[in-house]
Amino acid sequence: MFSRIKNSLGLALLLSLMTSIAVFAKGGFSFITVAGVGLKDPVRITDAALTEGFFTFANFYEDRVDAPANPGEGYEITRYYLDGKREIAFDRLHYYPMTGFVFYDGIVNGESEYDGEWYISNPKIVVVLEGALLTPTQAPTTILQSRTVNAIGQAGAPAPQNQAMTMGIAIVAGLAAVFGFAYWFRKPAVQ
Repeated sequence: MFSRIKNSLGLALLLSLMTSIAVFAKGGFSFITVAGVGLKDPVRITDAALTEGFFTFANFYEDRVDAPANPGEGYEITRYYLDGKREIAFDRLHYYPMTGFVFYDGIVNGESEYDGEWYISNPKIVVVLEGALLTPTQAPTTILQSRTVNAIGQAGAPAPQNQAMTMGIAIVAGLAAVFGFAYWFRKPAVQ
């Protein structure tokens, strides 16, 4: 009986870890900072279109390319998540909107198979990033023109708290799986 419970607990733990890793890999960043061309200070952006997906800027699975001779001017993008009140940098990449390339610097405190590689950027992201960098009082301009902006045109725009909710859901799902497996593999009472 105890080996069945140990097996079910181990399986439930493994499933809950896989669930939380899969959820995190899909994104859920709290905000990004953008530094570079024409920006006096890094800009903090919480736009969900730029923070929800790990593969927002490029599809790292399929779009790897050789290093370009001259990628042009670009932006350094750092993606963050919140751990309580701490802002923790997850990864960093360089985005070159005019030539359509992304260089993935990598995970800040770790590594992945995508680190140090060049990719073709998501062509739709240039419009989203440009919109996020514009303040409401600015007329539309090209993304590489010099301008002074604040975070999404709003001082002190709050970052979403999706990370804590995601972890809570993963923990509850793991506990439910543990109890479900324990019930499923319980030994019937001997009469």
